[in-house]
Amino acid sequence: MRRAYAVPPSYSRDMGLWTEQVVPRLTDASLSSAEVNRYRVEVCAGLKGRVLEIGFGSGLNLPHLPPGVSALDVVEPNEVAWVRSAQRRRTTEIPVQRIGLDGQRLDADDATYDAAVATFVLCTIPDVTAALAEVRRVLRPGGTLHFLEHGLAPDPGVVRWQHRLDGLQQRLVGGCHLTRDVPALVAAAGLEITDLRREYLLGPRVSRPWSYGYLGRATRPPA
Repeated sequence: MRRAYAVPPSYSRDMGLWTEQVVPRLTDASLSSAEVNRYRVEVCAGLKGRVLEIGFGSGLNLPHLPPGVSALDVVEPNEVAWVRSAQRRRTTEIPVQRIGLDGQRLDADDATYDAAVATFVLCTIPDVTAALAEVRRVLRPGGTLHFLEHGLAPDPGVVRWQHRLDGLQQRLVGGCHLTRDVPALVAAAGLEITDLRREYLLGPRVSRPWSYGYLGRATRPPA
């Protein structure tokens, strides 16, 4: 019979500090490179009107929002990331309002937004199905979700490593999953994918379990 071991309180406390304090800083550093910013320019292109961003982080998309964006409402649960976004918020002319901490339950009325954007966040939200259902609810008919995400690769060898590493990835990177099929999840939420590019985003072959990405758009169908 296997013996059950309790998780020491110090371990839980240390992992909590790691997730809350260290992970947002690592994310800010690793996802602000020139290579990633080129993808951010692409995913933000065409955004307009009142926009919702799920997982605002430290505001890395702000410099790439086009002039057609009139207001940005954001969801960001991490206080360190929100504080780190302050300088970027001060230097943009777009009004930025934090509307909540949980993408699974949005504090917004139905059909509020012209568009939504999600970058490197759908891998992390615990109930991503609920979050995408909420995005669909708050988009106006014809509104678009722009997404830049990483997830399940097409190559069996890479997929095997993604499954092997997935549990460790979740523990070390704030709940991030390596094995989510983001386009399938978006489509299952009732959003029609109108544009999709799949590719390994960057880095050497050894980074492929982490770097298979999706750059796409999906539309909420007319009511």
